[in-house]
Amino acid sequence: MSMEEEIQKRKTFAIISHPDAGKTTITEKLLLFGNLIRSAGTVKGKKTGKFATSDWMEIEKQRGISVTSSVMNFDYQGYRVNILDTPGHEDFSEDTYRTLTAVDCVVMVIDATKGIEAQTIKLFKVCKMRGIPIFTFINKLDRESREPLELLDQIEDVLNIETYPMNWPVGMGKRFIGILDRYHEQFIQYNGNEEETYIPFDQLQQDKYRDITDNPTYQETIDELELLEGAGDEFSLDRVLQGEQTPVFFGSALAPFGVQTFFDTFINLAPAPGPRKTETDVVHPEREEFSGFVFKIQANMNPQHRDRVAFIRVCSGTFTRGMQVKLARTGKSMKLGQTQQFVASSRDTVQQAYPGDIIGVYDPGTYRIGDTLVEGKQTFAYDELPQFPPEIFQRVTAKNVMKAKQFRKGLEQLVQEGAIQLFRGYPTDSIIVGAVGQLQYEVFQHRMKNEYNVEIMLESIGDRIPRWLKEEQVDPSLFDERNMLVKDRDGEFLVLFKNDFALRWFADKYPEIELIDLFEVNQYNQAT
Repeated sequence: MSMEEEIQKRKTFAIISHPDAGKTTITEKLLLFGNLIRSAGTVKGKKTGKFATSDWMEIEKQRGISVTSSVMNFDYQGYRVNILDTPGHEDFSEDTYRTLTAVDCVVMVIDATKGIEAQTIKLFKVCKMRGIPIFTFINKLDRESREPLELLDQIEDVLNIETYPMNWPVGMGKRFIGILDRYHEQFIQYNGNEEETYIPFDQLQQDKYRDITDNPTYQETIDELELLEGAGDEFSLDRVLQGEQTPVFFGSALAPFGVQTFFDTFINLAPAPGPRKTETDVVHPEREEFSGFVFKIQANMNPQHRDRVAFIRVCSGTFTRGMQVKLARTGKSMKLGQTQQFVASSRDTVQQAYPGDIIGVYDPGTYRIGDTLVEGKQTFAYDELPQFPPEIFQRVTAKNVMKAKQFRKGLEQLVQEGAIQLFRGYPTDSIIVGAVGQLQYEVFQHRMKNEYNVEIMLESIGDRIPRWLKEEQVDPSLFDERNMLVKDRDGEFLVLFKNDFALRWFADKYPEIELIDLFEVNQYNQAT
């Protein structure tokens, strides 16, 4: 098979949503279609001992949540599918933002009963900023939910994107009898079990389907659909791929209903891998030499071996196991020998991979998130991955000083993963960890104890406002506990201001000192 054919086979996407919208349940249904699992675990099925396949970390099984992105690869209908299941909880949004840099499109899951929620808006904005095509699945139609037209209006008003419903639900909750598949011109009947009956539109007028067409709910839906046909937008794949229109699918992942139709349509419309920006140029997937970037590092996926895996998005050329590449950040030559592909924590050795594929390489502590790997003489770096400043900060120490070695190792590895951010007091050298939300600290504490056998003590220094400084402007005498001077893991100085008043007071008193807001810098970099 030619390189071009291999590229066109790849479909690499992330599934995003607000917590509890059904994202992980949909992921499991897709794994069923790919024959990777025989039955789906339920996300909260603690009593049965069944857990979501993509929730592989022990704390995910205990809490019934996704706290880290999972990668799953399988073949389906002639395509090579790479799914990235992301954390829905906002405390882990930085992991999700980084994951979105590695995909070619996203599936946005919306709870039909709740509509668009806060985390959906945040994730959507990141996708919009990056120009990522968005496909929408409105879930939980088997429950009483909002009216479909209301949901479409909300998507258009809140997210400012044109919608095109690929199908239309007939009823909801107890009155739900199926969906009218506009794209394939067929009615799909909901039978209250996993069986679906497909009836072409031109056959619906036959007497044997009178129980459907005479149903008042069906007749009301036909009226709605006529209204939609007259006033709605035309479907445009070009606009979808430009991120200006989102195809909308209705269904229920848990029932399950409508997921197969959605996936079959999506997999044919989703874009193949495209060009990627570097710091100075654009690299096309057809480029002969291999290149890719590290978007995620995960420690202890196999607790028995205490390993570290760097996840790489292949951007160009052919990856071959054992090949020599150059790490752009250091110029050092690396051999990619221990390489794998994944279904969550399960893994298989991979011999070859193509643009769009996600591979894992053994990391001896060499890689950083955002690193570019390049084959050949030419060296370049892909665009920097977004980093977001923490909002809450805590001092951390080991309960047992005899565990100092394990403490340092665990802290170093979890910081390299991006699970937390590390700072050191100046000049005290006290260890401070920053996070976006409190749940990150709970996961950090749990993983330190279970993966590194270290119990830690956390002392809150409260919510802080971080601002970075230029080294030549640093005067340690200007700072105290209220305006705390620290260094980040790269040795850059920053101030942790106690509150907005302290920040404004300092800015007014020392106008010559430039206070750099990393979030604004990221927003600018992403936009350009």
